[in-house]
Amino acid sequence: MSQDVVKNRLVKLNSDLTNLYKAQPELMDSFNGVIKQASKTGAVSGKNKELMAIAIAIATHCESCILFHLNKALKLGVSRAELEETIAVAIEMGGGPAMVYGAQALSLFDDMK
Repeated sequence: MSQDVVKNRLVKLNSDLTNLYKAQPELMDSFNGVIKQASKTGAVSGKNKELMAIAIAIATHCESCILFHLNKALKLGVSRAELEETIAVAIEMGGGPAMVYGAQALSLFDDMK
């Protein structure tokens, strides 16, 4: 997948989320509060939390979640090696389907880099 395709998917995802925000502002404000609280650096770094989110997204087969959290992880300086190990844990926990989504996550990372 080309960088342009990935960028367009991110733009579409953000547009879809914006539309949902307009439709359900109170819900989205509340959920954004959860996101901010859960992702802030504490005993676990923000980067490691994004890697956790990627592993969960892979294990639960959420392609848009993978894209969303990969984008955030790249901004936090996640390396390909860190992602590879994260994918390995996701496959351990999610089996064969997680392997397919893990391969997609690795491909997206390379396309986004």
